Amino acid sequence: MEHLPPEREVTHWILKMSNFTTTVTEFLLMRFSDTRELQILYSLLFFLIYSAAMMGNILIIIITTTDSRLDTPMYFFLRNLSIVDACFISITVPQASINSMVNNRTISVTGCAAQIFLVTFMAYVEFTLLTVMARDRYVAICYPLLYPVIMNHTVCMQMTFTCLFTGLLYASFHTGYTFQLTFCQSNMIHQFFCDIPSLLKISCSETFSHTLSLLGSALVIGIGCFVFITASYITIFSTVLKFPVKEDQRKAFSICVPHIIVVALFLISGYYVYLQPPSDSGSLKDIILSLFYCIVPPFLNPIIYSLQNKQIKEAASIVMKRKCFLLRFKA
Repeated sequence: MEHLPPEREVTHWILKMSNFTTTVTEFLLMRFSDTRELQILYSLLFFLIYSAAMMGNILIIIITTTDSRLDTPMYFFLRNLSIVDACFISITVPQASINSMVNNRTISVTGCAAQIFLVTFMAYVEFTLLTVMARDRYVAICYPLLYPVIMNHTVCMQMTFTCLFTGLLYASFHTGYTFQLTFCQSNMIHQFFCDIPSLLKISCSETFSHTLSLLGSALVIGIGCFVFITASYITIFSTVLKFPVKEDQRKAFSICVPHIIVVALFLISGYYVYLQPPSDSGSLKDIILSLFYCIVPPFLNPIIYSLQNKQIKEAASIVMKRKCFLLRFKA
């Protein structure tokens, strides 16, 4: 071991300790590319995807709000899901697109905490809403005569507010618990937005209990919702296969299949991101998986529901015709 002179040893010790006690005041997000041209290209690409996702979700919100034929619990929950999707994609993608365009990687600690809270909140609400929608499909197909009574407006509102309230508690707990950690030395987040696993990776505090609470709560909620959704659809399909008329079977499957696809997209992308720890240096794979999780479900949900739902397509056609008529009238 190298022996330093006493005065140099003291100086070396002070510098070493200062490195460990310096508190991080801002974080650096990971770039999509180090090439300036590719940064601009990615920025434009993300903006186009974001615009398309917003247009699709806003269109569903308008259609399900203005068309009186769609005043049913199924479309009530679909409208709420579109609102959540529009908010979910707006938390990360616009900021990432702007950062890539202006070549800015910094985010304040407060901004990072806000982003983590909102992403966690929206992800929780989306998954629990998808679970509630499975319940709605189950009652509609298995108990059609009691459907208006069981899934009345008051019950639908209570289910929605329960998702929102428990989501606030869940996001508040994990955001507050995460920012009790100390961040020093490295402030590089190996992700294009702030998320809890990436922050746990760069913390200089002990993170075992935080990781355990995050994975434990995610698994309990995720497995609980997944079991509920799976059980609902096992019962639904067993009921549908007993329908004597093939057309009724086809109609029931057309209602259920979009929801199953949306649930599968969200579960696969979300759990692959959060159950697989991010790499120490970051990788293109981490970014692609996170993009898949943040962009693909909000982008594809309106398309999946629109393509599979005849009433949505008819209502969209009416809305577009009205808009064209008003534009011609103004002209």
